Amino acid sequence: MRRLLIVSNRLPLTFRNSDDQGGQTDMSAGGLATALRAVARHRPVRWIGWAGADYEPASRDIVASSVALDCEIVPVFLSEADRRDFYCGFCNEIIWPLFHGLQPTSPVESAYWRRYLDVNARYFEAICKEAAPDDFIWVHDYHLMLQGKLLNAQLKHDQLAYFHHIPFPSPDVYAKLPWKLEILDSLLHFGTIGLQTAQDCRNFLACVRIYFPEAQIRSTASETLIFRGTNTIAVRHCPIGIDFDEFADLAAQSEVIAEAERIRRDTNVRRLVLGLDRLDYTKGIPERLEAFRDLLTSYPGLRQEIALIQVVIPSREQIPRYQQLKTEVERLIRSINEQFGTPSWIPIHYHYGHLSRERLVAHYRAADVALVTPVKDGMNLVAKEFCASRLDNTGILILSKFAGAAAQLRTGAFLVNPQDTPSVVSALYAAFDPDDGDVRRRMHRMRRDVKVNDIYRWCNEMLEGSPGVERKATLTRYAATVRTFGSWKVHGPLATAATSGEPPEGPCEGNASSFVRGSTE
Repeated sequence: MRRLLIVSNRLPLTFRNSDDQGGQTDMSAGGLATALRAVARHRPVRWIGWAGADYEPASRDIVASSVALDCEIVPVFLSEADRRDFYCGFCNEIIWPLFHGLQPTSPVESAYWRRYLDVNARYFEAICKEAAPDDFIWVHDYHLMLQGKLLNAQLKHDQLAYFHHIPFPSPDVYAKLPWKLEILDSLLHFGTIGLQTAQDCRNFLACVRIYFPEAQIRSTASETLIFRGTNTIAVRHCPIGIDFDEFADLAAQSEVIAEAERIRRDTNVRRLVLGLDRLDYTKGIPERLEAFRDLLTSYPGLRQEIALIQVVIPSREQIPRYQQLKTEVERLIRSINEQFGTPSWIPIHYHYGHLSRERLVAHYRAADVALVTPVKDGMNLVAKEFCASRLDNTGILILSKFAGAAAQLRTGAFLVNPQDTPSVVSALYAAFDPDDGDVRRRMHRMRRDVKVNDIYRWCNEMLEGSPGVERKATLTRYAATVRTFGSWKVHGPLATAATSGEPPEGPCEGNASSFVRGSTE
């Protein structure tokens, strides 16, 4: 099995200085780190990423030898200026909101772009030092979109894969990015590009057609192929999964069951609702709290019968907008508890901080309803983790239609628009007294889907599954087509043939240097 070189902004561990121990580690809480830790247990992996802002480069050897993981790690060290301009500035104040369809949270600074270039160059140097000739290099997410062009100058592009974990914006939104051509050009140097949803794929391909019209695009049953220069890029719709068995096994542990029962006793209500999110304005936490307020206002009979546990995982606290969001969330929770709370009943139980895996699954087991309502999300693994933890097929998932997970879980989830407060209130009210048979059927369907489409299937589809075999045959056939018809331009009624990627029939005119794809979707 070829070794996999994973490259991401963060390692699955964060390293911190400790005066008495020389250094200590914390497990990273993000969805990417959690998902890929599962992959590392089943194949040889070396992982390159940021070590955490507080760790000194001189301690690298201690770091590498102290990590108890199933993969080798290679820390990349960033300065305070890197963290400010690259991570906080370019990545999380420009790219993150823009790709979620929102306005950047700070002015689009050219200094941020220069730092993005510099940090990507440093990651590239780290990859080149560690990569063996036959390694497969898998780059993750928007922090490192420039790695495609950098790496393709040294390695074959079919050794390079990229997965985009957040939404990819439509062309009208992507057009707002001053460096749109540089980023898109670099992405087109990867051999494989994976995106979370079919809509993300459509948006990406639409941007390619607009900004690189010379590229030739053809769809197959399993992927879309982009032919650009000497590179062929496979674009795949690959929704990320979870380690289903890990969550199911944890949910069956006696300690987790006991903790879930304790949570139920502490809240002491008939229906327990769970909100669990990383601190981020895309997660729709204030909107969810306002919907819960409206539920208690509209249906006073539910007071003292229902409660919400809202867990918020710290994230990007150094960015002002996130500090403001934390303040707003806590203000709303205090207001609601003061308005409706009694000496014997707390409407909202709030926890700000990290949870162990066992306590996380205990919350999934304790809740009757998971309220997962981001205003926009690339996937959202909380929805899938909740389903995997429901061993008895009970539990209701109320899910935002704007989460990537909605496409997979729509057969069992109750889909809502998080900004349409009455729809969320109606779903919560219906979940208070549901049809138990319908609940079990819905959860059974969702658990089956999450189990089949798990993290390992995602990895195989991205890197080495049957689509790769099909792709080789397709490339052989289509390469001949491009050589034969590459100097002709298709126009008029023949645009349909160009759109399908098949050789045109009938007369062609023109002297264009490439086989032009039609403009239709």
